[in-house]
Amino acid sequence: MDPNDLAKAFVEHYYSTFDSNRAALGNLYQEGSMLTFEGIKTQGSQNIVAKLTSLPFQQCHHTITTIDCQHSGPAGGMIVVVSGNLQLAGEQHALKFGQMFHLMPTPQGSFYVFNDIFRLNYG
Repeated sequence: MDPNDLAKAFVEHYYSTFDSNRAALGNLYQEGSMLTFEGIKTQGSQNIVAKLTSLPFQQCHHTITTIDCQHSGPAGGMIVVVSGNLQLAGEQHALKFGQMFHLMPTPQGSFYVFNDIFRLNYG
């Protein structure tokens, strides 16, 4: 599969799942996975899902502006960098964000999130 198509498919799946059912994101991570969310580090699939489901908002909608990707290392990984807007329910203005995913291949032929870094972009 073309890396750009793979990155686009991953991003669409990730954010549609985040916006509709954050708890279902657990299968995208493994125990060695690391999330840094606004500077706070969390490791492991269960801990990452606990962090994402405990965010202080229930409903949101992501609008993606850019997706950039590169191959990463001899193991077949991929770096995916996303920018966009996050609209929280009841808020008038969207928040700008950036997120980086380091995807690693699984023996089954899919990918999991090894590293995930999220930041709001204030300005």
